[in-house]
Amino acid sequence: MITIDKTTYQAKSFNERVRFLVLHYTERNLEESIALLTGDKVSIHYLVSDTAPEHIFQLVAESERAWHAGNSKWQGRNNINDSSIGIEIVNLGFTYDSAGNVTWHPYPPEQIDVVISLSQNIISRYNIDPTCIVAHSDISPGRKIDPGPLFPWKQLYQKNIGAWYANKDVEFFYPLIDLSNILAIQQKFQKYGYNIELTGVLDEQTKNVIISFQLHFRPNNFSGLVDIETIAILEALLKKYNRVT
Repeated sequence: MITIDKTTYQAKSFNERVRFLVLHYTERNLEESIALLTGDKVSIHYLVSDTAPEHIFQLVAESERAWHAGNSKWQGRNNINDSSIGIEIVNLGFTYDSAGNVTWHPYPPEQIDVVISLSQNIISRYNIDPTCIVAHSDISPGRKIDPGPLFPWKQLYQKNIGAWYANKDVEFFYPLIDLSNILAIQQKFQKYGYNIELTGVLDEQTKNVIISFQLHFRPNNFSGLVDIETIAILEALLKKYNRVT
């Protein structure tokens, strides 16, 4: 009979499989969200209801690989499904009116409180780095925009969830920003974690990365344009989280 000794020797060179926490919105109501996420194409570890926000559905065990991130990359790692836990938040995302105007749907405060509690629990158990608590849009620029501009990332940061910049650092970098060197700007986005090809050109993939960044850190204006405020925020984040190598 085989005996497995789990106590005599313990390795030091290992880390947790879970390195990322990815937040999404469902773009559907609760019933439709459950139907989608229990089907055979996509899945999620946790689903936070909107009608009864305190009700969290665990649809996939944390030890298993949920299919929530799709084609994704962050901080040099591909296939974020392999190394993440995903939280879907029931939210309709956005709708258009007859004139083509966009309305983004807000998150109820009670729902955000639940997301905060759940995220704190996950982070405490896996010691996830603040820069690795990301939006679906961060890991899939141009393909995804969730959880959208109304998701309160700063509020989560104030509860020790995720990254945020220091205003004094933004003010410091503001007069130093050079918008003419697109290659250098691309390198900075890459250093923070975004999947971006270093072309030296303000191309579509670069604009998509900028939109994703702005959705997360400057949601009042996510035009995708390179501007001083956006790059100053990026510089502030690189400084604060020591992402400059």
